[in-house]
Amino acid sequence: MKITDLLNKKGINLNGKPGTKQEAIDQMADLMDKTGNLTNKEEYKKAVEAREEEGTTGIGDGIAIPHGRSKAVKKPGLAAMVVKEGTEYDAMDGQPVNLFFEIAVPEDSANEHLEMLSRLSMMLMDGDFRKNLINAKDVEEFLNIVDAKERERFGEEELAQEDKNLNPVEKAVMDVNEKEMNLRQESAEQDLPYLLGVTACPTGIAHTYMAAEALENAAADKGFKMKVETNGSGGTKNLLTPAEIANAKGIIVAADKKVDTARFNGKPVIQVPVKDGISRPDELIDTVLSGNAPIFHAAGGESGGESFEQESESIGRTIYKNLMNGVSNMLPFVIGGGILIAIAFLLDDYSIDPSNYGSNTPVAAFFKAVGDAAFGFMLPVLAGYIALSIADRPGFMPGFIGGYIAKEGIIYTDGTVQASTIGVSGFLGALVAGFLCGYLVLGLEKLFDRLPDSLQGTKPTLLYPVFGLLLTGLCMIFIINPPVAWLNTALSNGLASLGGGSKILLGAILGGMMAIDMGGPFNKAAYVFGTAMLADGQFDIMAAVMIGGMCPPIGIALASTFFPNRFTQSERQAGITNYIMGLCFITEGAIPFAASDPARVIPSCVAGSAVAGALSMAFGSTLRAPHGGIFVFPVVGNPLMYCVALVVGSLVTMGCLALLKKPIQEKSKRASNAVA
Repeated sequence: MKITDLLNKKGINLNGKPGTKQEAIDQMADLMDKTGNLTNKEEYKKAVEAREEEGTTGIGDGIAIPHGRSKAVKKPGLAAMVVKEGTEYDAMDGQPVNLFFEIAVPEDSANEHLEMLSRLSMMLMDGDFRKNLINAKDVEEFLNIVDAKERERFGEEELAQEDKNLNPVEKAVMDVNEKEMNLRQESAEQDLPYLLGVTACPTGIAHTYMAAEALENAAADKGFKMKVETNGSGGTKNLLTPAEIANAKGIIVAADKKVDTARFNGKPVIQVPVKDGISRPDELIDTVLSGNAPIFHAAGGESGGESFEQESESIGRTIYKNLMNGVSNMLPFVIGGGILIAIAFLLDDYSIDPSNYGSNTPVAAFFKAVGDAAFGFMLPVLAGYIALSIADRPGFMPGFIGGYIAKEGIIYTDGTVQASTIGVSGFLGALVAGFLCGYLVLGLEKLFDRLPDSLQGTKPTLLYPVFGLLLTGLCMIFIINPPVAWLNTALSNGLASLGGGSKILLGAILGGMMAIDMGGPFNKAAYVFGTAMLADGQFDIMAAVMIGGMCPPIGIALASTFFPNRFTQSERQAGITNYIMGLCFITEGAIPFAASDPARVIPSCVAGSAVAGALSMAFGSTLRAPHGGIFVFPVVGNPLMYCVALVVGSLVTMGCLALLKKPIQEKSKRASNAVA
């Protein structure tokens, strides 16, 4: 059935102006009613709204394809609307929607709406086609553009068959056969992958890509093509398309932060920590191929009620993923701002005005001002993205403002609202604000669900922002900020008052934690603590944390170079790359070695990292940037002795490995299951 046969001129509006998602649904239902396809507009609209509750039909790129199957539909039909200025529709990519196609299907019909969805999705992937539709001068031109594209995409012969005078049974059979043929053709033309994956880690630097490579390689070994989407520090790469998702046998989500899973509704999905994607890809793929992967239901869907993520993850892991979503989005502000501030001190002249160090010269003042601007957004971004992870977009603004209130230390005291005299709640306050605002907004969503349908459209544009912000302000200023500010000030003062021996012990503990699980909870706890102390001016702690993360891969690389008989040939080859990974502060380079021999490798790495962290504290080294490895050494405080600490810590790891690992006999090397 051709798309142009389903479109009625009365059901096309080229100048739509809905202000909200609900208004768009209402206007599309009015258009569908004008086509004569409905017996009861309100009943059909309820079917469309029910489908939206399962997951948005705003598929991105300015497109929405709402649809409903209902007994109020007499025959299949299409309606279309162009919104030139765009309108909010909760689309998957968060962007406004300019182009609506709505599908109406009778309740007792076959899966005709799937055929229409398939055709529309394929055609609308063409950006020029979308642009031409939006710019169509009249309805006639709009229909001609659709007809031309449909003939170009599906061919004259195939469409010509549908002009035959077939009875309804023949038509239904032809539609089913055509659907199957189109899906096969689409799969062949696009070479669609059989398996899909998504990987993401909080920093988006190493685990993300290591898990992706492990999954792709494991699938290739089993003879299957797999595409993995990576949510790394440089943004989302290899984005999974709707056609690929529809075609896939199953999806593996290996992530330690929140990723978009609503698009996988109804598909077999496995969700695991990112480290499982690295360490057990074969097991995950076998689970999908065996058909034992659970079917994912987006939250609020009809089947199962709860989402797969809610069913399978503990409360602790859910909190961890929400926290890491905030940390991963905060890091660019901390890294960029911290390095620019460090450069400002490097270029400034202390003798001009010690009290204004960092801004005495014009060049230094420039770097300091820009760096301070980035640092100023660090805590609001942290809180905002934690709240976003919990409550989706309605939680972002209240969380962001909650983080700002924590940063400024605003409290109610002496009958007025003002900056706290006891200090700011800082990083701890922003953490509390993020979780508080996220769950406050979830509570508001449940409360406002009881509103009549006529007010549903006001929720995202009026009710959530106003009441979310109001409750955030009341809670933060009157309840959260005063005690957390006191606690944060006490913690900072306590760290500042630590003597030499205490700081050395703290450096050893933090350095050792960086090597215990190399990117896991211990590692991330030490790293988050280091970045938190940056905001409070404790720069020596971050220095100990980073050097503790650099030692494991460098120590392993040294051991594989100077004690090669302790390693297989493949391990020695991998050891060379660990020099680079260690110097770049990518602790994850040590994971394959730790996985193959944890009893010897992990203690050796912890020992070297603890020594390096302790020496960094003893030498008084400081670091204002939470990442960068050797590339930020020029802006490290006391850089020469910092290098000494790195060398000594790496040598300790190398020595421990040499003592603990036994020489491998040449004949048994091939039997060793080491990592390339």
